[in-house]
Amino acid sequence: MSGFTSRVATEADIPALVALMDRAIAGPLAAFLTPEQVAASRKLMGLDSQIIADRTYLVVEKDGVLAGCGGWSRRITEYGGDHTPGRVPAPLTPGVDAARVRAMYTAPEFLRQGVGRLILGLCEAAARAGGYDRVELVATLGGEPLYRAAGYVELDRFEDDRGGVPVPLVRMGKPLAGSPAAGED
Repeated sequence: MSGFTSRVATEADIPALVALMDRAIAGPLAAFLTPEQVAASRKLMGLDSQIIADRTYLVVEKDGVLAGCGGWSRRITEYGGDHTPGRVPAPLTPGVDAARVRAMYTAPEFLRQGVGRLILGLCEAAARAGGYDRVELVATLGGEPLYRAAGYVELDRFEDDRGGVPVPLVRMGKPLAGSPAAGED
């Protein structure tokens, strides 16, 4: 992970984030889905400006180049962008609900260099500091191996057809280190 820096995303980052998300969906994710599922994924995934406004969304860069992005949320919405139907921006309750890891994307040229693990670690630490004892996320088939390697376990497999064709997704969760849910005091 040498040379990567992270910072909180701002509204000024939105055009670059949208472009990165588009490249990630068209490239790496396309290896796991049919062309129709990729098209549907564009309707289900994307930028959630609420987590940028909440200042819980991160940008990872290397030498000033956008390498990845992702964040965590204290809101009910599990996944999806501003355009995704069914969003629920109501707040979660720390210690009762799981924080959400959201909108993780890595630029294709930075895959398997530790960007995703860096973002996950930062999100988990911030959620723990925010009073959460566990995190959940909804993974694409392309992201599932990363999350498994980071200690997440499958909670549920489902398909979302709101984009026109069913897209396979995996709900995953993890207790946060140092929390009673993780078996530590």
